[in-house]
Amino acid sequence: MSNSPISRFPVPEIADLPEDIRTRILAVQEKSGFVPNVFLVLARRPDEFRAFFAYHDALMDKPGNLTKAEREMIVVATSNANQCQYCVVAHGAILRIRAKNPLIADQVAINYRKADITPRQKAMLDFAMKVALEAHSVGDADIAALGTLGFSEDDVWDITAIAAFFAMSNRLANVTSMRPNDEFYSLGRG
Repeated sequence: MSNSPISRFPVPEIADLPEDIRTRILAVQEKSGFVPNVFLVLARRPDEFRAFFAYHDALMDKPGNLTKAEREMIVVATSNANQCQYCVVAHGAILRIRAKNPLIADQVAINYRKADITPRQKAMLDFAMKVALEAHSVGDADIAALGTLGFSEDDVWDITAIAAFFAMSNRLANVTSMRPNDEFYSLGRG
């Protein structure tokens, strides 16, 4: 276990947080066995914490044509492109668990084009990467191409919103120097 700081900014004590945030963090701790550092780092600004996780949950926990594993693939691939160690490691663990595949997160993070995923998923990630790195060049043909693979307009919106939201998250994690929890490295590998 690392004793390095989890952020370059001060991190509040859980006991000192507003009750709704403290309750959420303790529920996550009970479910996972540890408190992911993102909760502690973002808790220093309660209103932003609430807004961040409300949007996160709206994007990542909703039903739809994108599976929860596919949503995590988008996070892992685009977070790698944005050089966000925290999100690649943390969401890589979630991807391994949701996909029930101990290899998939490493493959997607390193080079999703060579990963053991479907052609449809590769097209989804191609589009997500375009959103993450050159959104200004997304055009009707990009969206139409996804439609030929069975992605609805809502699916395209979800891919876009996930890539965009995590671009912001990646930047926060990078600037705060957010450290991934040691526990993430082994999750979903056994």
